[in-house]
Amino acid sequence: MRRMREMAAVTIGLAAALVLTPTAGWAASEPDVSAPGPTTAAKVPAGVIGALQRDLGLSKAAASERLAFQAGALDTERTLEQRLGADYAGAWFDTTKNVLHVGVVDAADAPAVRAAGAHPVVARHALADLDAWKTGLDTALAPVAAAVPSWYVDVTTNTVVVNATAGALTQVRDLAAAAGIPADAVKVVETTEAPRTFIDVIGGNAYNINNQYRCSVGFAVNGGFVTAGHCGTTGSTTTNPSGTFAGSSFPGNDYAWVRVATGNTPVGVVNNYSGGTVAVAGSTQAAVGASVCRSGSTSGWHCGTIQAFNATVNYAEGSVSGLIRTNVCAEPGDSGGSLIAGNQAQGMTSGGSGNCTSGGTTYFQPVNEALGAFGLTLLTSTGGGGGGGTCTGYARTYTGTLASRQSAVQPTGSYVTVNASGTIRLCLDGPTGADFDLYLQKWSGSAWTNVASATSTSADESITYSGTSGYYRYSVYAYSGSGAYTLGATTP
Repeated sequence: MRRMREMAAVTIGLAAALVLTPTAGWAASEPDVSAPGPTTAAKVPAGVIGALQRDLGLSKAAASERLAFQAGALDTERTLEQRLGADYAGAWFDTTKNVLHVGVVDAADAPAVRAAGAHPVVARHALADLDAWKTGLDTALAPVAAAVPSWYVDVTTNTVVVNATAGALTQVRDLAAAAGIPADAVKVVETTEAPRTFIDVIGGNAYNINNQYRCSVGFAVNGGFVTAGHCGTTGSTTTNPSGTFAGSSFPGNDYAWVRVATGNTPVGVVNNYSGGTVAVAGSTQAAVGASVCRSGSTSGWHCGTIQAFNATVNYAEGSVSGLIRTNVCAEPGDSGGSLIAGNQAQGMTSGGSGNCTSGGTTYFQPVNEALGAFGLTLLTSTGGGGGGGTCTGYARTYTGTLASRQSAVQPTGSYVTVNASGTIRLCLDGPTGADFDLYLQKWSGSAWTNVASATSTSADESITYSGTSGYYRYSVYAYSGSGAYTLGATTP
């Protein structure tokens, strides 16, 4: 998957260059060979971008920009959460403007939030208090469980939202007051939501349970995979892949892990239902408002946004707490399937309401809770290939060696001059097991600008670019791994 990173600045001396007489209309200044290239783009699989375009109505550029913003804003959010301490009231994204909002209970904290690049929102209640009140409702609402489908902390309104049926609204308010929750901290909403577990139809990347039911694989772990707890009890057997439920918790939680038998090979990727896979790079929790995508074989690959964390849902089988609430659609048979934000695993499909025709609400069991409960390690992957191969048949060939997170400019730290419009072809053949990226950069008259890039999770990349005359250079970046590379280039 694509990940946020910064290309290391490359400071180099003037080297021999293939410089010819500039064509009329070019910038008068010759390129500064010591100038660093622009910050690299976020590394995001094509399947994620396409799904965000389809489901959220974004352009390709807007989808890429949104994911890049989200990845960068997470560091800011974590820093501010630690700095604000008891004053922290939660954080959320406004993805229409790519702004990180951070709630504070003390207006004196606002300057620190602004200085960190976020927008402060003065709130009445700290997040720790909201979480505590929400946890209290897990017990307080037990008498009306059948009439209360779900409840969760909504950081955007600084309240605990309780979804209740029409006839239970007053009773829910009374129970919340009896539990000691301030009236301005709880919001009771009438709903027709009727969540149920997605188990009765074939799941995504299907596996069978006790030769009776089928669910979806969530994420690969050491020795097997995690999935939804309601898919099977401890000791249940699976086929395709074959294995055994080594642990399961439902209701209360909705997580399980399946230990697969010899001959089954867990791989750290997610099916994007576009003929490819999305590599899983880790399991960093996203923020409220983050764009996420879900994989399941009944309805395929769909995207939406995170609405809340720590939601409690009352299924017919019992109550489940600590879930992620989203507006991603799902349908029966998607149970256990993967929820991912960019390249970060988020959770496994638990249940919800609605469908992928009219839309709906879906809840997910956080993956990190499952990993911690069973002492499991998430399997990650560098994913698919870039197609560089051995890079033969190119007019010029350059070689070099890079350590992880280093970059280099070719040819030999300088640039080439292209005197005519036409196709520029580049090919990068990197070391096996590494993740190298390739950038074509053009001199604008004052800076080097990326005009084309190839940033898959492979060591091999290729670029075909229809360009005009100008100064160009080729930048190779070792996103992860190290070793020798070969770069082939053909210009008009």
